[in-house]
Amino acid sequence: MSQPTAERIAKASAEALSKSGDDAGKTLKANTAALTDSGNASSVAFGALAKAYQELATRNAANLTAAMQALATVRNSAEFIDLQQRLIRDGVEAAVSDSQNIAQLTAAVFTAAFDPVRQRIEAVQKTALN
Repeated sequence: MSQPTAERIAKASAEALSKSGDDAGKTLKANTAALTDSGNASSVAFGALAKAYQELATRNAANLTAAMQALATVRNSAEFIDLQQRLIRDGVEAAVSDSQNIAQLTAAVFTAAFDPVRQRIEAVQKTALN
């Protein structure tokens, strides 16, 4: 093997290693960015979920206080039964509405957390197929 051929092989090998290193660096950088985006989105989404739970607790406390005050003003059994039925109906409607809201926020938390990672996985798979 002549010297120029050995030099060409060494140069090609070095270039291939350099390209592989660059590609690995780009992949690592993109993966890190996806994880950072995921963490940031999760933080925001969890904050919204925590705020919703706090608002729910505040609203429930206010509703309980209002119900106790209303019960204190009842003058006869007919008023008591009417009030009780209204409180039950309002409570069930609020519980259904609140649970739907919490379920939507919880789904948003998981979507926000995993969407950047999902997109990164799809990008890697697309690159691998090409």
